[in-house]
Amino acid sequence: MTRPSTPPILSELRSASSPASQVAALRALKNEVIGHEQKKEMWVGLGVMAPIARILNTHKGNGKRRHRDVNQSQLGAGRSDEEEARLQATIIVGSLAHGGPAYVSPIFAGLVISPLLALLSPAESSPHLVLHALRSLNAVADSLFLSHLDHDTNKDGLLSLLYTEQHLPTLANLLLQTSPSLVAQQQIALTAALISKTCREEHHRAMLAQTGVLEALAVRLASFIVATGCSLNPGNGGSKHIGDVAPANSRSRISPILQAIGNIIQHSKPRAIQFLTAPAFAAVFPKPDADVTSCYEKKPTVWGPNASNMFNVRQASPNNIENLIPPLPSTHFRSSLAPSSSFPPLGALGSSSKPSQMSRSFSSAIEVIQSQGLEFIEEEESPLIAWLLYIARIENEVTGLMAAWVLAILYRHGLTKRGREAAFALLLVPSLVRMLDKDPKTSSDPSTTYDTSVLASPGRLIKEETPSVLAMLAANSLEIQRAAADAGAIKKLSQLLKESYDEMPANSSAAMWTPEPSAPRSPEGRDDGSKLGPAGMSTTAYHVMRLRESVLLALAAIASDKDEYRRAIVDNGVVPFVIKTLKPEESDAVTRAHGQTEATSRYRRDFPGNCKDAIIAACGAARALSRSVSTLRTSLMDAGLPAPLFVLIRCQDMELQIAATAVVTNLVLHFSPMREAIIEAGALKILCEHAHSMNANLRLNSVWALKHVVLDASNAIKMSCLEELGPGWLKQIVNNDVETSNHASMSRSGDREDGSSTPIRMSTPNAAGEQVDLLNAVEEDSQESSQDVEEDGEEDLKMADSIGALSGAELDRKLYSHPSVGRDSISETAGLTGRRRPSQPALTDELAIQQQGLDFIRNLICGSGASDMIEHIFRELGQDKMFELLAAKLRPRVFNAFNRERRSSENGVRHVQPQTDIIISVCYIVVHIAAGSTRQRQLLISQTELLKLIVPLFSHPSKDVRACCLWIVINLTWIDDVIDNMNCKARARELMKLGVYEKLEHMEHDADLDCRERARTAANQMSTLLRL
Repeated sequence: MTRPSTPPILSELRSASSPASQVAALRALKNEVIGHEQKKEMWVGLGVMAPIARILNTHKGNGKRRHRDVNQSQLGAGRSDEEEARLQATIIVGSLAHGGPAYVSPIFAGLVISPLLALLSPAESSPHLVLHALRSLNAVADSLFLSHLDHDTNKDGLLSLLYTEQHLPTLANLLLQTSPSLVAQQQIALTAALISKTCREEHHRAMLAQTGVLEALAVRLASFIVATGCSLNPGNGGSKHIGDVAPANSRSRISPILQAIGNIIQHSKPRAIQFLTAPAFAAVFPKPDADVTSCYEKKPTVWGPNASNMFNVRQASPNNIENLIPPLPSTHFRSSLAPSSSFPPLGALGSSSKPSQMSRSFSSAIEVIQSQGLEFIEEEESPLIAWLLYIARIENEVTGLMAAWVLAILYRHGLTKRGREAAFALLLVPSLVRMLDKDPKTSSDPSTTYDTSVLASPGRLIKEETPSVLAMLAANSLEIQRAAADAGAIKKLSQLLKESYDEMPANSSAAMWTPEPSAPRSPEGRDDGSKLGPAGMSTTAYHVMRLRESVLLALAAIASDKDEYRRAIVDNGVVPFVIKTLKPEESDAVTRAHGQTEATSRYRRDFPGNCKDAIIAACGAARALSRSVSTLRTSLMDAGLPAPLFVLIRCQDMELQIAATAVVTNLVLHFSPMREAIIEAGALKILCEHAHSMNANLRLNSVWALKHVVLDASNAIKMSCLEELGPGWLKQIVNNDVETSNHASMSRSGDREDGSSTPIRMSTPNAAGEQVDLLNAVEEDSQESSQDVEEDGEEDLKMADSIGALSGAELDRKLYSHPSVGRDSISETAGLTGRRRPSQPALTDELAIQQQGLDFIRNLICGSGASDMIEHIFRELGQDKMFELLAAKLRPRVFNAFNRERRSSENGVRHVQPQTDIIISVCYIVVHIAAGSTRQRQLLISQTELLKLIVPLFSHPSKDVRACCLWIVINLTWIDDVIDNMNCKARARELMKLGVYEKLEHMEHDADLDCRERARTAANQMSTLLRL
């Protein structure tokens, strides 16, 4: 059977007899491929990409079309055959891109991206050509997003070519168009959509901010403020220009603008500040004079067919935009941001310069949530915050969701005032929870009609992203968590998670039978664009994965603090689905072994596995639920949580290892019924191997878990753990002096872009031998490291480091040994993904690892058999080296500060005190040694240098540090038996010489009740011994 000859259409495209015949051939090809999957594959296989690229490359900007008016009538009239050919070729590329991820490879290999980007300039191309080029690039971006291959580094790919100094200014110019025509507004919306779809890397966001794209987006957003009459400029009448800001019209779309803004500012507070202080906002929100008063009439929204009906508002003062928002009750919820002391904080669900592949524009939900307490600005808040809150409440679902997302980002960056938390809880959260009821099949929104992508479908977008925004708002905020729970979010989110596991309908785009076998793509040689790439992920699979991820993020955020919310989640039957989501996809090796057809069918049939981001979100939910002792002992145990976690901690993916290890940290606590099974299954060896990882977050989570493993364990397990970990390595991480290096680097600092001081880049090896760039100074702890948190009677969650009041019969030295169970004092810890925000310094993790290493030693030498373990530690680490290490951690750091802004009055010498958390860990190690045998206590009292460093800590601002010091005195002066009587007297006299007794007398009037009682106990013991 002979193959058919080259089709006439292809022959005409390769060597056209005339321009008109070439246009006719392109039209015929367009009609063939649009809506016909098999024809698309056939034409690509015939090599149609090469002639299309050649036609697109005929475009040469000569300046003749410069400043062409897009309002001209009959836009298609007068187009030359050459321009018409480029237009038809552009439409064909867009149609092929709509075929799915398999067409990304031939499009890139066909070299059509570069000429498409060249067509974007409004000054060089006709308006319709620019519009269709934007549509085609958006279609390519959609398929690229669903592709499994890493095209980001392809030099002929979309991301590599778009994010250059040549094309980014063109995007800014497209956004700055002032024409009210439909074509111009479509161009603006599609440009913003293209930014949202391609803005993946940190350097992409930085370039968008540096090349003026972010300011152009601010101008576009300001145009909607002007159009609504909300500008505080006295000259704004709702339809007048304010400076360079023209009012938006009914054809304008605000949601793509907000989405693009959110993508750029989501991982950087400096960029968020740059956005808020853009000149456009300074024009529409000028700072008012003290004696100026004005009023304005609120205008209806004008950026969509379904414009909302607003009411008239009379303004008392030019900056009183708050009148647009309903007044809040005078009494607000009582919120507490400190997490339970029973478990490690949930950790920064980190960030990196490469965000989540699955999370698309809302990846910040998993990257911006931090374990640290919320921050609020003290100075005047930008009026834009109130306007966004107003828009989020009164606009349609997609626009309101986008406004809420930008608000959540600014809120997480600490750019809102403190009272905004209550406003979000009362006004914003209920609206978001109501969005969860929307049916994706019936939801429609004109705000996204310019983008025809299935991924941008309003119904799907609302379902996928509303839980993510809710998660961003609820993280670390009891007030918003309570509002979400009261609004019924837990029940609705639980139902969404269950529905994501319903059987999906068959995908109509599944590959059809063909008589010729699909030839695998050859890795050798250059692809000429005639072979399809892997099928990638279907839109249905993406929707399901994204829905699971965002729902689990929201549930984890709501359940992070209150046990009653955890119980509500368990009662809604979520736990089995959380465990199901921990099941990963088939490995890439299995996929390659079965070929492309198996990979395609996996996603288009039932996709039994879960993507990485969904698994990480499931780990976050499991970790949040495991913070409840009752849930840990019942629901999670019955559901078989350890089994899938063991698969994850052994996998090759670093982020999955970090996420699984973070969950294991809670499962190996001494009261967990899963602890023994986990240890017997070999977790100890795996955790020790992870503790030697080059990744700082994996090291931190592993050492944290090992700290819990050795708590209340037998001495055999403790010794085995120390041996597997390595005494030398333990000394190295504990003695990794990042603070000194950091402050030294800070003394040679320059000015950062955001106005703050940043040190010169310097590199020092960390515990694993990797080079750590010391970028930022470690801020000294300005607040007490631990605060009492009431948990509404949740007694099973309270395992604080402090111990209860002692009666005379309970003065057993064992009570003075305090294990470390994971305090809430570390605010920056390894998270579930191991990703770090670009602004987060690497040494934050190193200090956290250092503290966990000290707490590991602390737990080794407490409990039954503590004296034997103290002797073992002395043998393994070295007795003298051990005490010198502890003393070194308590010494103030001294260095010369050459920066004149930081120079002190003592010739530039600065004394930097150790971190409060490090002090507490060191002091509790000393407490345990002081609770050891007589020989060990005598050895401790002989360490004069160490004790001299402890004495000033009796006046430390932190009550926890002061309590530690008191326990040291109580343990050293406690009489075990008659034989130890003389030694106790000697120790009391040594403490007296050091001035401890005077400190105790002063602390009998301490502000903290616990410290006062301990001081009286210690003073009584010392006075009794000194009188004998």
